[in-house]
Amino acid sequence: MLEPCRSVHTCFMRFPIDVVFYNDEGEVVAVFPALTPFRFTPLIKSARGALELPAGTVAKTGTRVGDLLRFEEIQGYKE
Repeated sequence: MLEPCRSVHTCFMRFPIDVVFYNDEGEVVAVFPALTPFRFTPLIKSARGALELPAGTVAKTGTRVGDLLRFEEIQGYKE
């Protein structure tokens, strides 16, 4: 989870990732499945943040623009 974030790159990564951008309300505003290494997403002006997920997660979950994400705090989790 990257916040604030309106663009992502995969420079120097060795594997593809799924990227999901969301706005202040948690609504998905852009989805980039299997973004390969050394790529850049465009600037997503309406994004508040982005989720970087293992490639295939978006396809497996059916996540698409317009979906609403809900984030919950994990009790006892320390960064």
